Amino acid sequence: MKLLIQPADGVAPILAAIKSAKKSVEIAIFRFDRKDIEAALKAAAARGVRVTALIAFENRGGAKSLRKLARTSDDLSRYHGKYILIDRLVLYVLSFNFTRLDIDHSRGFGIVTSTEACIKEAAKLFKADCTRTKYASKTETFVVSPANSRQVLGAFLKQAKKELLIYDPNISDRDMLRILQERAKAGVTIRVIGKASGHNELDVQKLSGKRLHTRTIIRDGRHAFVGSQSLRGAELDSRREVGLIVQDAKVVKKLSETFEADWKGTSTKSAPTESDAAAAPADDSTAASPREVAKAVKVFTKELQPLATTVKKAVRQAVVKAGDDVLNDKDVKDTMKKVVKQAVKEAVKDAVHEAQDALPPKSAA
Repeated sequence: MKLLIQPADGVAPILAAIKSAKKSVEIAIFRFDRKDIEAALKAAAARGVRVTALIAFENRGGAKSLRKLARTSDDLSRYHGKYILIDRLVLYVLSFNFTRLDIDHSRGFGIVTSTEACIKEAAKLFKADCTRTKYASKTETFVVSPANSRQVLGAFLKQAKKELLIYDPNISDRDMLRILQERAKAGVTIRVIGKASGHNELDVQKLSGKRLHTRTIIRDGRHAFVGSQSLRGAELDSRREVGLIVQDAKVVKKLSETFEADWKGTSTKSAPTESDAAAAPADDSTAASPREVAKAVKVFTKELQPLATTVKKAVRQAVVKAGDDVLNDKDVKDTMKKVVKQAVKEAVKDAVHEAQDALPPKSAA
């Protein structure tokens, strides 16, 4: 088992992995804009390697040409997992995307393993997502949302006896926060690099000098979780997320050392909670100008047009199945409005978090 640390290790290990493939490369990734990785995949395909990719989002046209040699999926808007299978012999589980921002400018980790059980589960998950069939987890060390991450990560936190070191851009799930509070009251030292919602006893600091993107938990210096899911409702229950729980001593030690080094360089000001963020402009900058707001609203309105079509289609289907009378029922119409409003609210919240993830790091003062 090996550990990749970003931005120190850079893109070289990923390129080397693809170059080493003899039979197959299977990739699931959220964002992709690296031309060097794209070239490596093309070269692999040219020498007869079967390349299959699940790409949820393409930055600035990146990876579009992969459609000629790999399966890409534009409809996986909630696919946030990041992993690579090489010849079904080696598995890379990553917390970073194939973007320059993630690899060159952000704190990220990757676990490289040849453990048979993990490779088997990753292959099963990849097949399920390629064929749009249901995935059921068979191991608690391979952490997959929404299949098992809530229960596995909850249990992982509860087993802490002395210390939890956490990288997380946004801890906001009530159950997870409750577990952390309980562990803190039981005497467990908890330090978080990132953000945590609400008023709590957690020691939370902001990462300085680089952007935070990884989701990592180190427990008692002996076990660690590295993956794509934050301790946040959407990433535990709604989106496809992938992570690994490991106990390799060298890997856990390197993760702990990296955390301690990052902690020493953190801002002395605690990271803002969600309530703080709601009360202050994003990134401590000045508020957007009226012109900027008008421009954003115009773009947003234009992008909502497909949503209007979807809502109309849904209403028509409801009428077909339930009859015209439902539209004359005030309670039914009110309920429909509430459902649409809630769906849009959740979609906007997810989109904001994803957009914030994509922002470059703020320059150190």
